[in-house]
Amino acid sequence: MFVTPALVLIGVFFVIPVISVFLLSFTDFDIYSIGDVANTRFVGLGNYRALVASPLFWTALRNTAYYVAVGGPLSVAVSLAAAVLINARLTRWKPFFRSAYFAPWVTTLVAVALVWRYVYHPQYGPLNAALGVLGIGPIDWLGSPRWAMPAIILVSVWKNFGYNMLVFLAGLQLIPDDLYEAAELDGAGAWHRFRHVTVPMLGPTFLFVGVVTMIAAVQIFSEPYVMTQGGPLKSTLTLVLFMYEQGFRWWRLGFAAAIAVVLFLLTLLGTLLQLRLRRERAA
Repeated sequence: MFVTPALVLIGVFFVIPVISVFLLSFTDFDIYSIGDVANTRFVGLGNYRALVASPLFWTALRNTAYYVAVGGPLSVAVSLAAAVLINARLTRWKPFFRSAYFAPWVTTLVAVALVWRYVYHPQYGPLNAALGVLGIGPIDWLGSPRWAMPAIILVSVWKNFGYNMLVFLAGLQLIPDDLYEAAELDGAGAWHRFRHVTVPMLGPTFLFVGVVTMIAAVQIFSEPYVMTQGGPLKSTLTLVLFMYEQGFRWWRLGFAAAIAVVLFLLTLLGTLLQLRLRRERAA
């Protein structure tokens, strides 16, 4: 009885929409179907066959995989490094650094995009100015298919690492000091203490951060949408951006629902894989 309201809310806001997306993916639901449901036809696996045959789908999938493979681990590494530095005994002004590192996460993406578009400006940006001091020519960061996705990854890591940093910081503060003292008495240096004490004790934290980061990476949308619109030459087109374009630019809502199902399955597969790896390491 006590959990009934929560179950009702979960059913209304999660279960029903998910089931609806699965059902829509087997139809040709479009803008005409919004006016009259009778215009909707059952197409079976037609949307999925069209998806597999679409070159843009494979481009978006490849770009998303690249973002997950590079941006995900980089975000986790930067978050962990920041948490370890803040948690160090010799670090002063810890509240200030916590707030400063967390600030980008709560900053609106539009403001972040404006700042970073200036940073990436090929002629007047400070990044190219710094490279010029090193004798490196200017790079068109957001206008080059080669550099656009790395530029998006850098912005995304800078903006989002603060949340994971706080999660790692909470995990670090739960590790008993006795373990570090015992390792130090055994002659373990800073690196060995980190490797043999910190990392194993952060196992559950790594699992949580890894799953959350992977889900966020698979669903990357805001950064490429605001900064590049999927360009240049579709080099930053991601699956969610592809789904958005198909659903709300071309009104192929059934086709977009099929993309959403693929995203759901990819996210589920990635989560289950990380859970399995965690169990194998714990065994």
